[in-house]
Amino acid sequence: MDQREVGARAGADDLVELRVHGVSATGPDDLLDRPHVQQVAGDRRGGFYRPRPGNQQDDAADGPTLEAYRWNNLPAGTATRTLSMVILLPFMLINLAIWMRPAAAGPDPVVKALRRLLALTLTGMYVLSTVGIALDVIAWKCMSSPECLDGRSWLSWLGERPAGLRLAVLALAPAAAISLVWGLSARPALPFPVFRAADQPLPAHRLTAVGRWDNEPLVGRLRSIHVTAAFATLDLSLLGARAAQGLSIGTVALGVAVGLLLIMCAVLLCTPPLTTPTEWRLDRLVGVLRTIALGLTVVVWLHVLTSSASWPERNGLPGYNLTVVGLFIGQAVLLVALGAVLFWHRDRKPGVAPSLGFGALAASVAAISLALTFSAELVYRVSDVLNRGAPTADALITSPPRACIWAILGFSLAVLVTLAVAGVVSLASRPGRIRAAAAIVARDFPDAPAEARPRLRQVRKAIARARFTERLLPLAVLYACLAGIGIAAVALGLLPTPADELIQRYVGVPASLVDFGIGVGSYLIAAIIAGLVVGGIFAYRTPGFRRYVGVVWDLGTFWPRAAHPFAPPCYAERAVPELTCRITHLVDSGHAVVLTGHSHGSVLLAATVLQLPPRVTDRIALLTHGSPLRRLYARLFPAYVSDEVIREIADRVDWRWVNLWRDTDPAGGRVFPPHRPDEAPAASDRKATVDRRLRDPRDVTAPAGDIFPPPIKGRSPCEADEAFTEAVRDLAGHLR
Repeated sequence: MDQREVGARAGADDLVELRVHGVSATGPDDLLDRPHVQQVAGDRRGGFYRPRPGNQQDDAADGPTLEAYRWNNLPAGTATRTLSMVILLPFMLINLAIWMRPAAAGPDPVVKALRRLLALTLTGMYVLSTVGIALDVIAWKCMSSPECLDGRSWLSWLGERPAGLRLAVLALAPAAAISLVWGLSARPALPFPVFRAADQPLPAHRLTAVGRWDNEPLVGRLRSIHVTAAFATLDLSLLGARAAQGLSIGTVALGVAVGLLLIMCAVLLCTPPLTTPTEWRLDRLVGVLRTIALGLTVVVWLHVLTSSASWPERNGLPGYNLTVVGLFIGQAVLLVALGAVLFWHRDRKPGVAPSLGFGALAASVAAISLALTFSAELVYRVSDVLNRGAPTADALITSPPRACIWAILGFSLAVLVTLAVAGVVSLASRPGRIRAAAAIVARDFPDAPAEARPRLRQVRKAIARARFTERLLPLAVLYACLAGIGIAAVALGLLPTPADELIQRYVGVPASLVDFGIGVGSYLIAAIIAGLVVGGIFAYRTPGFRRYVGVVWDLGTFWPRAAHPFAPPCYAERAVPELTCRITHLVDSGHAVVLTGHSHGSVLLAATVLQLPPRVTDRIALLTHGSPLRRLYARLFPAYVSDEVIREIADRVDWRWVNLWRDTDPAGGRVFPPHRPDEAPAASDRKATVDRRLRDPRDVTAPAGDIFPPPIKGRSPCEADEAFTEAVRDLAGHLR
């Protein structure tokens, strides 16, 4: 494959151990446990590494040739990329939701259409947030008030100008924000033509869709549709303000044209040919719509700029509050429709958790709730800054729209109630989790001495904490319900009564306490935003921190962009074909290959095994450790990672598969369920050969010559464990 490849040994019995890391890897030298490595294929963002010649350790001289695939720079290779994923988090979540449909739903076009429409509303919300800051708060409210302009020379130069000129100048800010996400999404994607597999029929509901699906045509069409809708939303905001001066034929005609553009965007998102790669007529249509939207924006901008008559400058930007509330109501209706469809298609098999399949609803609500609250917080915070110096609360100059106040209040209550319920669930489930952990510890360390009791308590707590993962999905569904109610409550922003007075009148909570809660909620949202930014920086710079927060990014960017084009690119679209190409090359060169994957690396390898032809799978074996395939992916993506898919992976490698797992791991676990009494003995025996449980820690007393007991490894990789070496040896024996 590459002239840089070195160190390969000829012969049919040669064995290569190809290691694929998880979210916590630091570099290929750590992954290979060798001080000097060199790249043999790939590039700086993702590539394959081997020890330099003569760098094999003595005890591994007769072992397999080690090779490592480093992919952690694909989803988060630079600080800028990591921070962009923080900023685009709502887009990533709504894109994730389209892959979370229930297993019983089949390729339901209604589910996909609803999620793509929800994704379109996120684009509208993004534009309206910038419109709220630039046009409503600054251009309309602040620049109409001498008190607000006093001492602000950077605004006062435009303050005495006509309202049309102020709006036209400040409208450049939302246009720049649209261009920013447009440019970010139009960057060259991760996959390259050399990495794309040949056209093959694909089951649309299987994990095989990841890595073989040429997603660029769909992303390009979605990008054009969303850019069209974004500029149309900006146009409607400008025309709504222009209509306050009085309707004219030009304003009405432009409004009708912009409205038709938005309707066309919604219709196209519900069209089945949207995902057809060779539908060139659709490509031409969305390109024409985008060009028309850009032209209309220029015309609307000139229409507003050239208006010289006086405009009414009171009560905020005309039509803005109504538009914002209307968007939120539309989102609430779409969420209710999505919930009804998911409930209808829920998995009715006995023993299946009721919340399984509703992850799509939770992810959709989380995306909308985050986008809503981030937008409301930005508008609220800018208004607060511009209000500094106002003599009294009644003399506020740039009060934010009431819809923003309700959004902040609803999000804060949803978060606080969910955290309170999570605390109650944690306390209520703790005795049961402790009992289960105590049984595991008693089985693993039956003869522990009395002085090891403190260490035994630490192990029990680690196992009990790890078992809380199963309760996170119901809590996410609870938050989705509460946040959905909060989104619907934003409609109260249409009422003329402020939120504090309304709550005091009908609920009895003092208005001062409500205002205090709104302020606390605003700072809570600001803290969340700051935490996401800091987390993004530390996830890039600190591997240990990335082990915990990086799982969110890697989970979210594993799936292709099928709902929102502004989401971060999918790293699996490059990693899976690249692994497929490399493994095929090694097998064709006469090597047998043991694939070892930790954490998300095991998911990449699972998708890769499903791409390989039989002549290659006959010469490979699979070793996974800390794998979230069943514990996370099967719960969140039941239609794509099911029992049938996992059995197919085992069949592809002829059950040459070992999965190592620990009870202290909060994300990894078994890939097959425990043996059931009604299961056929042959099938049960084959599954029993795959999962191997590791005792963690290795012991609870300090070994000779040490004063500390062995560490609790939890989610750490297993390459240094003797069980890992033994598993590689067993799999190599099966291959030879």
